[in-house]
Amino acid sequence: MLTFAGQKKKMSNNQDKKEALARITANRHRTNLFRKHEQQLIAFLVRYVPSFITSDMLTLLGLAGSVITAGSFVLGKDFDRSWLLLGIAGLAINWVGDSLDGRLAYYRKTPRKWYGFSLDFCVDWLTNILIGAAYIYYAPDPKEFIGFAFVCLYGWAMMMALLRYKIAGTYTIDSGPFGPTEVRIIIMLILIAEVIFPQSIIYSSGTVCLALLAIDIKEFRQLLRIADKCDKAESEQSAASDN
Repeated sequence: MLTFAGQKKKMSNNQDKKEALARITANRHRTNLFRKHEQQLIAFLVRYVPSFITSDMLTLLGLAGSVITAGSFVLGKDFDRSWLLLGIAGLAINWVGDSLDGRLAYYRKTPRKWYGFSLDFCVDWLTNILIGAAYIYYAPDPKEFIGFAFVCLYGWAMMMALLRYKIAGTYTIDSGPFGPTEVRIIIMLILIAEVIFPQSIIYSSGTVCLALLAIDIKEFRQLLRIADKCDKAESEQSAASDN
C-alpha cells in the first residue's frame, strides 16, 4: 500500500509525463504507425537528458548514426556482410538524435523554430544521400540503381512535405502510416535479411522503392487537391474583397 508521500510522488510523475508529452507533440502532426508509442518514449527520454546536452548535439549524434550506417555497407562489401549489423546500431543512434533534438527544445521551452527546421531538414537530406550512396557502393552492378531510386523517392517525399507546409501551413514528416521511424525499422530488417540471405537486399530494397513510389504518388495527388482547394479559397476571398 502506497504511503501519502508515495502517492504524491506518483501523481507528480504522471503530471510530468503528461506535460512532457504535451510539449513534445506541440506543432507536430503525426500519422505514422508507431506514433503513440514513439511519442511516449520521446516524452520519457527528454525528461532525463542531461542539461549540458543541447539540441544541436543531438542533431550531430543523429548524423553520426547515419555515418555509422553508411560505414556498415562499406565494411560489409570490403570485409564481411555481417558488418551490416553495425548499421542497426547506427540507425538506432540516428533515431535518438533525430527524434530528440527538436523535441528536447520544445520540452525545455527553448525552440528555435526556423533554425531547427532548416538544420533538421538539411541533415535529414544528408542522411538520405549518405545511406543511398553507401547502398550504391554495396550493391552489385547494375543493381546499384535501386539506391539512386531510393534517394530520389525519399527526396520527393521530403520535397512534398515542404510544399504542404508552404501551401497548407501543416508540416508532417510522415507519408500516411510510414514515417522516418518505420523506414528505419524496415532498413534494419533488410540488413538482417541480407546477412542471413545474401543478395536478398536487391529484392527487399526494390520492393521498398516500389512501395515508396506508390506512397509518393498518392501523397502527390493529395497535395494537388490541397493546392487546388487553397487556390479556390483565395479566388473566392479576392472576389469578395473586390465586391
